[in-house]
Amino acid sequence: MLSPVDRGKPGSKMHILSDTNGLPLLVGVSAGNTHDSEGLKPMVEGHQTRHDPHNGRYFKPQRLHADKAYDRADLRRWLRGKRIGVRIARKGIESSERLGRRRWVIERTMSWLSGYRRLSPRYERDPRNYLAFLGLAATLCCYKRLVRLTT
Repeated sequence: MLSPVDRGKPGSKMHILSDTNGLPLLVGVSAGNTHDSEGLKPMVEGHQTRHDPHNGRYFKPQRLHADKAYDRADLRRWLRGKRIGVRIARKGIESSERLGRRRWVIERTMSWLSGYRRLSPRYERDPRNYLAFLGLAATLCCYKRLVRLTT
């Protein structure tokens, strides 16, 4: 699942790729005045697939759920070419509620990350520093989930 934070505002946008449980797999930052869909390709390409040498299988994403901001024909073709199922709401056809059953997962992840004080108003001027803090917050979210599952 992929989700931006700011919609057309000056500043920056957080992009998060998460698994089905909402654990952040990959985080990214883009300029606030770029369109949300511009962050999709770098996020999907940045996600490493794992290879199981015993049976020769690759573990790759099966489906991508996203909101209407990512509804572009070229992105749909690109994802299908990578054999990733597309669940993107279509503009003017589907309501947002239909994807809402899966969408709350990424919204919860965004809430987890925005709970860290350093990220909520952006204090860092350098995007590399902000990305580092975002990555650290994502790591802490994964760690907290791991501790909760093992205790």
